[in-house]
Amino acid sequence: MRESLFGALESMDAIADARVLDLYAGSGALGLEAWSRGARSVDLVERSRPAAQVVQRNIAAVSKAFGRPADAGQVIPARTHQSSVQAFLARAAGPYDLVFSDPPYDLSDAAMTADLVAVSALLSPDAVVVIERGRRATPPDLDAAALELLRQKTYGDTAVWWAEPAR
Repeated sequence: MRESLFGALESMDAIADARVLDLYAGSGALGLEAWSRGARSVDLVERSRPAAQVVQRNIAAVSKAFGRPADAGQVIPARTHQSSVQAFLARAAGPYDLVFSDPPYDLSDAAMTADLVAVSALLSPDAVVVIERGRRATPPDLDAAALELLRQKTYGDTAVWWAEPAR
C-alpha cells in the first residue's frame, strides 16, 4: 500500500520540496518516507510518549541513512511534536504542502471532521491531504473542511482518500 501511495504522490509532484505534516504519526513511517524522498521538512504529531520517542529515533535513523540533516540551523527539517492533534493544529503556523492523517480506526467521525477543518486553514494552495481510515469507516467530510476529492482507493481493510483545497 505504501509504495502505491507514494508512487501516486510522486506522479502528482506532491513530495519534492514539500512541507509535510504527519498527524497521528505512530512510528513516523509516512512523514519520514516523504522526507527520505525529498520533502523539505516534516512535522510529526504523536500524542503517545513512547510512540513519540520511537519517532525521534526514526528521525535520527533516516537522517543518518539519507544524509538529511536533523538540524539545519534555524530550520529543523524533521520535528516530533508530542501533542494531541487538535492541540498541535490550534498552534501550528503552516503552510503545509502535504498532509497525512492516519488516525486510529476508532476516531469518531466528528473528531475526524474537526481535524480536517483545522488542517484546512494551514494548507498551501496546491496542497494534497491524504486520509487513511478503515475500509468500513464513514468517508471523511471533505465539504466541511473545504476540500475536494482527488482520488479514492481501497487497499484490503484500509481506505485512502486524496484531497486538495477547494478552488
